[in-house]
Amino acid sequence: MGRLKQKGKAGAAKAYVTRSAAVKKLQCSLADFRRLCILKGIFPREPRNKKKANKGSSAPTSFYYAKDIAYLAHEPVLKKLREHKAFAKKLSRALGRGEWSSAQSLEENKPVYRLDHIIKERYPTFIDAVRDIDDALCMIFLFASLPSNARVAPSLIENCSRLASEWQLYVMHTRALRKVFLSIKGVYYQAEVMDQTVTWLVPYQFTQSIPVDVDVRVMLTFLELYQTLVGFVFFKLYTDAGLVYPPPQDTDKDESGAGVGAFRLQESTSQSSSAPRAKEVEVNGKRVSTKDVRQTIKSIAASAHGEAEADLPAADSTVAEEDDEEFVQHPSTSNPDETTSLPTLRSLAAIPQSTTSKLFAPYTFWLSRESSRPIFEFIVRSYGGRIGWPESSGSGSPIDETDETITHVIIDRPVVERPDETEEEKERRRRRKYVQPQWVVDCINAGRILLEESYLQGKTLPPHLSPFGDYVGAYDPTAGTTGEDAEMEEDEEDVEEDAVMEGEDDETAETVRPETAALKAAAEAEDEAALRAAELQAEAAGVDYGTFEKEAKKAAKKAAKTPAKADGEAEQEMNKMMMSNKQRKLYERMKYGEKKRSTEKQNLEQKKRVIEKEKRKRSKP
Repeated sequence: MGRLKQKGKAGAAKAYVTRSAAVKKLQCSLADFRRLCILKGIFPREPRNKKKANKGSSAPTSFYYAKDIAYLAHEPVLKKLREHKAFAKKLSRALGRGEWSSAQSLEENKPVYRLDHIIKERYPTFIDAVRDIDDALCMIFLFASLPSNARVAPSLIENCSRLASEWQLYVMHTRALRKVFLSIKGVYYQAEVMDQTVTWLVPYQFTQSIPVDVDVRVMLTFLELYQTLVGFVFFKLYTDAGLVYPPPQDTDKDESGAGVGAFRLQESTSQSSSAPRAKEVEVNGKRVSTKDVRQTIKSIAASAHGEAEADLPAADSTVAEEDDEEFVQHPSTSNPDETTSLPTLRSLAAIPQSTTSKLFAPYTFWLSRESSRPIFEFIVRSYGGRIGWPESSGSGSPIDETDETITHVIIDRPVVERPDETEEEKERRRRRKYVQPQWVVDCINAGRILLEESYLQGKTLPPHLSPFGDYVGAYDPTAGTTGEDAEMEEDEEDVEEDAVMEGEDDETAETVRPETAALKAAAEAEDEAALRAAELQAEAAGVDYGTFEKEAKKAAKKAAKTPAKADGEAEQEMNKMMMSNKQRKLYERMKYGEKKRSTEKQNLEQKKRVIEKEKRKRSKP
């Protein structure tokens, strides 16, 4: 006889635990339990059978893994939270009795917990932390733009602003910015840090407010974890780049609104022995690091995919081969006649490197007062350009408005005539390009300097498209008309011409003309004999060979598509019959989404064809 199982002692009832039971086991409040789950990365689970997991009860509740709750029971943060609860009781009692010295002593010895061990547990390697830094940056930039109130302390906002500036400084220093998109929510940035793609959102500089229905305690718990994570990551990034962390800040510049300019990057004089540095060699008087080699390899991949421009000049820093570096060529195992060749530093240096990170290096920008200074200062400086701004936008501008090196003026105002303008100002205006802010972002996304004519002051701007990858087959408004679309347009024009001809000849509309009968026979031809007979009929009716061939091609395409489509639908129906009910529903949802996206794409393409057709009609004399 097998071992008897008691109800609620095995299976799902033992593997899962309800939230109320978890709070009771941990002996903490619900708020502390939520905080622990956020910090440790524990979230509710969905059991297959809720009734079995809840020991026969069908009441709605949240379930957690029993192992996760047992894991939380040994968390040092939980111990600190209990100590804080006892501290709050003692402090309240001391204040109620008027024991001010005891209250001050308790406040000085207030229990404080740290999250360093949690960061090390959740992110075993540094690359894991960099890969998961997107949400942390979005949260930090959000709180950096919020006003302080009773729920959000000013020190917290100040710390978030400092972390946001440190991240921007590092991205500008390493030229890691890759894509920018100006959306309704804010500005999306994408950078490449340690070979990882990092995307974050920065809100616009408007007056922000916290809605009353938002649980700020949950957001502050996430922010607490993210601040610790970002501190670890920034220290590692700055140390590997040979910079001092945290960067020194000029208090006077910060009070005058300098923003990122209030911080100053300082190279580290003494490097820690534990911190790994990029390996460097000195050959022919030049320093070559592993970072240079990685960038050169990336440029090779970019040129292989057609991303590198042929007319771009080679990079200034070249990589040389060591004198004692020798690679002996060995015969290949698959083909003994050929020898394998390994790339050397000298061969990598011979390949032209991409200069996208120095896109704005030859230019100097002046930012007008209505444009957002933090956005475009960060963008221009990330691509090697110089930028200045008026005093009303903050202090710390490196150049003045009368500087002769200014090549572009970023302005977002309509063109206004200035009758009192001097000759010197007119000459200065003629030398500079007055462009709208979108030109800077579109140049970055395109990877090259675009023509300024479409972005000049007061002109209607071209569409600003998202540079981030979309699903395959999505509608691209910048793409030209494809071959199938052109054929569809020709077919529509032919139908319109036929309708016009039929409308002009009302008397012969009731009778079937020989030309129409011949073309109809060509469209209905199923084999070579029928097609030959239709050709003879068309020749006798006076139809030219070009029109007949065009009609025959259309019929052949239609006949080729119909059987293939029928076979594909039959095969799909057979495959659906072999699926389970869950798989069939998932497949139908997928097909519904694909059909919806395809319909949206066809509607947009149809609208585009109509607009282009109207343009062609207006352009015709």
